[in-house]
Amino acid sequence: MAALTDLSFMYRWFKNCNLVRNLSDKYVFITGCDSGFGHQLAKQLVDRGMRVLAACLTEEGARKLQQDTSYRLQTTLLDVTKSESVQAAAHWVRDQVGEQGLWALVNNAGVGLPSGPNEWLTKEDFVKVINVNLVGLIDVTLHMLPMVKKARGRVVNMSSSGGRVAVIGGGYCVSKFGVEAFSDSIRRELYYFGVKVSIIEPGNYRTSILGQQSMELRLRKMWDRMPQETRDSYGEEYFQIYSDKLTNMLKLAEPRIRDVVNSMEHAVVSRSPRIRYNPGLDAKLLYLPLAKLPTPVTDFILSRYLPRPADSV
Repeated sequence: MAALTDLSFMYRWFKNCNLVRNLSDKYVFITGCDSGFGHQLAKQLVDRGMRVLAACLTEEGARKLQQDTSYRLQTTLLDVTKSESVQAAAHWVRDQVGEQGLWALVNNAGVGLPSGPNEWLTKEDFVKVINVNLVGLIDVTLHMLPMVKKARGRVVNMSSSGGRVAVIGGGYCVSKFGVEAFSDSIRRELYYFGVKVSIIEPGNYRTSILGQQSMELRLRKMWDRMPQETRDSYGEEYFQIYSDKLTNMLKLAEPRIRDVVNSMEHAVVSRSPRIRYNPGLDAKLLYLPLAKLPTPVTDFILSRYLPRPADSV
């Protein structure tokens, strides 16, 4: 048994250390680089000597990233929800990489809000999140794929543990389940082109994806706009308990994002990138087991987290 463990460790060590050659000649395009995972990944890949093409939503984010890095990084503005912006970014990337092609596309741009009980949300709330996390990701990928195929490179898609088990209502988990399905399908389609596809499924990390406004205030706005009949069916106590639990969960989010960024970096630079990365102890010990349990068992466990509504049976 010890020998098997040692062999497994050595095999994993070899795969982790088996890096792509000539990284300094390769281009990587990253979305969502204003802050968080994308911002840090861009800096780490520049430190590795790669040619980084970083897309930011705001001019301020692009300026800050440019100041923090070297000439090997170039920035552009990108709103993944606007097709004309995606097309312009694709033309810009094509001009940069030329006939060499794009070694890696990292779809990192994402939002987490609005989220909450599904009945408290509107169609527009769902669309706002899904347009960024899923539709925008698909649009960017489709525009970049010819360049990735030319380089026989890879696509790295940011999903979530919420793409394996739906722990909260709203468009976030819906969009991440979609990212999983899209990534699985293109991975199989692109296999014969020599293109690899990796999915990052982090646990609960603290980034700007949740915005600056307090979660309790956001939930209160949702609560106040609902019809009185709907509010009565849940009850004020439900709102307070749900709000407190969600706020506490966010306070427990891991502020150190290095494990996530290192997973993204490995997917870009390794000759043997993994299909799925699960950074975070909560991802490994909580969310993945919940995703693999029989559905009634998972339902029972997660339903214990929710308060009982006023009109419960």
